[in-house]
Amino acid sequence: MKICVLYGGTSAEREVSLSSGKGIIEALKKKNHDVIGIDFQGSKDCLQKIMNLDVDLFFIGLHGRLGEDGRIQGMLDLLQIPYVGSNVLGSALAMDKARSKKMFALKGIRVANEKLVEKHLFIEKDFSHELAYPVVVKPNHEGSTIGLTIAKNETELMDGIKSAFIHDDVVLLEEFISGQEVTVAVMGNKGDVKALPVVEIVPKNAYYDYESKYAPGMSEHIVPARVSDEITKLLQEQAVLAHIALGCDVYSRVDFIVPHNGEKPVILEVNTLPGMTPTSLYPDAAREIGLSYEDMIEKLVQLSLKK
Repeated sequence: MKICVLYGGTSAEREVSLSSGKGIIEALKKKNHDVIGIDFQGSKDCLQKIMNLDVDLFFIGLHGRLGEDGRIQGMLDLLQIPYVGSNVLGSALAMDKARSKKMFALKGIRVANEKLVEKHLFIEKDFSHELAYPVVVKPNHEGSTIGLTIAKNETELMDGIKSAFIHDDVVLLEEFISGQEVTVAVMGNKGDVKALPVVEIVPKNAYYDYESKYAPGMSEHIVPARVSDEITKLLQEQAVLAHIALGCDVYSRVDFIVPHNGEKPVILEVNTLPGMTPTSLYPDAAREIGLSYEDMIEKLVQLSLKK
């Protein structure tokens, strides 16, 4: 087929997307597809180029805003060109951490206690919260731990909020939960969604930050994760439930914390366009069920044609 890969983009996750795009393009070529790569900059010229393309399918290798948030998906829907992955609504909901958490809670999935802070209402001297320290501070619409702070006191909290406001007008404060970081890849068409093996993430840094995610050797991925069979089953069930609750399609990756104190796992977020770099988690889970990187990319293409 003739497939266009959109990668790069303008979000804070641009460097990750460049790496994902390169891997996707090479994999599609190895599967004998005719591939066009576009570094999506969001300009009128770039949009015009996309509108004039004669291709069978778009593979979106973008991450973060203007790529993972439903806007590109909406444009492709208007052009009536199929694409890999979730639709507008699923993409937009997953990108909004606060709203997606409400959907998870309605399905009985445990979420962290939180407080939402909006930039236009934020007055530092009047600000208060009921969360115990440490507090996780993160932009509501970013990924890859962009703008994230783990604040141990009020000074760090205020600095973290201001730092997060650089990336987003809405900031999410959450209780810090000590535990194993795990992730569950989800794959399949609607009505036939399956969870892949649970992957445990062991970062070399204090927590799973940007460097741990993308620098070679800065984190260890253990597949399957070192959790009980009971917890494995629960994580896989809840990953599928979260995927469905947001209306996701074809694939996603669902992140959790398994608390050290033995309490139920806590969902962190759903990624509708998970990383496809050499150090990414989704390909690791796929390899565990016998799918090479190239076979995994081809599988996502074939699933998308059945949407």
